Amino acid sequence: MPTTPPAAPAPPHYTQLCTLRHEARTLGSISSLLNWDQETYMPHSAAAHRAEQSAMLSGIEHERSTSTRLGDLIAQCEADKALTGDKGGEGGREAANIAEMRRDYDLATKLPTDLVSELARVGSQAQEVWKEARKTSDFATFQPWLEKMFALTRRKAECLKAGKAGGELYDALLDEYEPGATGKEIEAVFTPLRPRLSGLVKEIVGGKGKRPNDAFLNVPFAPAKQHEFGTLVLKAMGFDFDAGRLDTTTHPFCSGMAPGDTRLTTRYRDEKFTDALYGTMHEGGHGLYEQGLPKAERFGQPLAEAISLGIHESQSRMWENFVGRSREFWEWALPHAQGLTRETGGAGGPLDTFSVDDAFKAVNLVQPSFIRVEADEATYNLHVMLRFGLERSLISGELPVKDLPGEWNKRFKDLLGIDVPDHRRGCMQDVHWSFGLIGYFPTYTMGNLYAAQMWETIHTEVPGLRDQMRRGEFAPLLAWLREKIHRHGRRYSATELCRMITGKPLTADPLMRHLEGKLRGVYGA
Repeated sequence: MPTTPPAAPAPPHYTQLCTLRHEARTLGSISSLLNWDQETYMPHSAAAHRAEQSAMLSGIEHERSTSTRLGDLIAQCEADKALTGDKGGEGGREAANIAEMRRDYDLATKLPTDLVSELARVGSQAQEVWKEARKTSDFATFQPWLEKMFALTRRKAECLKAGKAGGELYDALLDEYEPGATGKEIEAVFTPLRPRLSGLVKEIVGGKGKRPNDAFLNVPFAPAKQHEFGTLVLKAMGFDFDAGRLDTTTHPFCSGMAPGDTRLTTRYRDEKFTDALYGTMHEGGHGLYEQGLPKAERFGQPLAEAISLGIHESQSRMWENFVGRSREFWEWALPHAQGLTRETGGAGGPLDTFSVDDAFKAVNLVQPSFIRVEADEATYNLHVMLRFGLERSLISGELPVKDLPGEWNKRFKDLLGIDVPDHRRGCMQDVHWSFGLIGYFPTYTMGNLYAAQMWETIHTEVPGLRDQMRRGEFAPLLAWLREKIHRHGRRYSATELCRMITGKPLTADPLMRHLEGKLRGVYGA
């Protein structure tokens, strides 16, 4: 019986290239660990030295990532037709790997090491100032740090854009998170979507439909029990706690820092326990993507990294909304939540009087609110559009940082119809800008669009999905995501992957079908 011949060993220049990339990314994983610690357990007084640690590590990693030796090896691999020909190694994987390494190298070499170090230093310092100032809505204290961060980020954008004609500075920042996208392209997507969303919100909130009773959301649920509930849900989703953990922080995030090490964070409060649940499921979706990437075999290579933040967000928003806010999910989850809110050995807990229908309708309540991460599905993207417009104006210099609070409040009122009461629930609510994550926000809505389009395909390719969800059996869904998305890493662009999976280019229609169909049913509209 014929056997498949063993694969030829990789040429030494390719092996050396992967080794150097592995070393650089290992330094990056140490930086990620320091950042995670700063957001979870680090004592406040350690902030000054942590900023120096972060700056030093970022500088060393940047030097490794921009070394002449690395550039020479990339060029040598590009000239090797056995690696970059039509077939390439492993059906084109090595060719894709090399192309993405070239992209990373060309971008990294445009940034001076001192700027990279300073961005890390100021980002670490600004985070600590933001944490304390946010508690008391003290924008005046945070303002000089935000000005520093936007000035540094503007320099970064100028470096990245050097030699490129046309476009705006913001494009260079957006490209870091959603490769190939531009501000004008995102605007072209958002502009027609905004009135469709606003119209739906107006129809649901101000129309003849019946507003769901939200009493379910206000049931007391001890934080320790919320943690237990969130952990149970994460395990059912497929998150591997032998290769990850769940902790608390000011602003939830996921850090897939290394092979076998994916950290999730969430936050709890006594009221509205579903905020913590959906924050946990959101970060869990990110974590499942990170755990599904082939890091054990390829850490340091683009094929073991996420394609784009839009695709990353599609995974988190899918689990949070398309799974977590479905009736089927609550058919499975409600008995578990009810059990956790009962007294030990007792009956008649505070959630026992609520039905699955009560829970499903309550978690799909549409109500304009101040906090993005706690927003309902229909208004969420309006929060994103606000931030997208503001950060473009801040980077261009059209909007001075000192005028941010007033402009935020004005645009927020225009978009969502309510007055912002303080900076903590206004322009200081997100961690992103303090840390220099500018250009990140629009990927949240891109993720919603990708998730909705993928979800329609999933329902045609995963038989019995709804019944599986009713039983808390999410393994078939996760297997589909692993096969169609996670395992590819950066082999395909986000747009290519979308077409491969759904057979169509990205469009807002599936998201609107999802929202209109579900919410009109919930409200009886």
